[in-house]
Amino acid sequence: MHDRRSFLRRLTGGGALLGLGMLSSAFAEKRQTVKIVVLHTNDVHSHIDPFPDNDPKYPGQGGIERRATMIREIREQEPNVLLLDAGDIFQGTPYFNLYNGELEMKLMTQMGYDASAIGNHDFDAGLDNLAKQMVHARFPLLNCNYDFTGTAMEGLVQPYKIFHKSGVDIGVFGLGIELAGLVDKRLYGKTKYLDPIQKAAAMVKILKDEKKCDVVICLSHLGYKYENDKISDIILARESRGIDMIIGGHTHTFLDKPVIIPNREGKQVYVTQAGWAGLRLGKITINIDQKTRKKSLEGHTVRVSKKSSI
Repeated sequence: MHDRRSFLRRLTGGGALLGLGMLSSAFAEKRQTVKIVVLHTNDVHSHIDPFPDNDPKYPGQGGIERRATMIREIREQEPNVLLLDAGDIFQGTPYFNLYNGELEMKLMTQMGYDASAIGNHDFDAGLDNLAKQMVHARFPLLNCNYDFTGTAMEGLVQPYKIFHKSGVDIGVFGLGIELAGLVDKRLYGKTKYLDPIQKAAAMVKILKDEKKCDVVICLSHLGYKYENDKISDIILARESRGIDMIIGGHTHTFLDKPVIIPNREGKQVYVTQAGWAGLRLGKITINIDQKTRKKSLEGHTVRVSKKSSI
């Protein structure tokens, strides 16, 4: 009986301190992990309004106002959020024909986009227009494989940007598709296309090896995959080293969750894309151990509609 009482005292008395100690350790362990939420879109193509309720494929879906609400709600819940786009901001509705991209840039700025890649349709009103519309964007356009020397875009595009979130460094760089044969030469002028595999390797050398970024993200407008050997996100992932995630565009591919591709070192690359027209919002969660710097990723895309749930 005495032993039993002593045991109970240890649980309810001294044991309480043990319980608090265990709880404290759990909180300490939780604090060691930093959570980063990456939200992403691609190929929105000037779709400001939702699709009509009588649309045969996407009735009542999409719309910038709904997407903005979802983004705001996520930011209210999460302290470390990045909002990225993989290009083709322009072209697809009368809004672009009327305003040449000014409205799209202003709305993306209001939603707090952190960066965007450049898509082939962003050249549709010419280089001078793209340069002009950048005045309305309080976020950078990222691209490392277009040489804009001697054009209106010279000096207006960054190859990469590093974001700092709660002690975690996230390096983001952009890649674009070959414009020849896809865009009228008069629209992209003297812009030179450089090999994306080589430029991606150069970006990794800077971001991972020199800048010591914890996470490296590629904003790609190369396309998800092709039937031939054309460079795609899948090929880029296989040929890469040091890229953790490829957020893609161009092929309007709806992926429910990221596809995991082994790179040339056998490490995992998460490849994702959120369809087109703002019909989905991609959400990727990255958890990073502050002590070991090890990370885990998981993600999915969310339908943007009247019944959207984050």
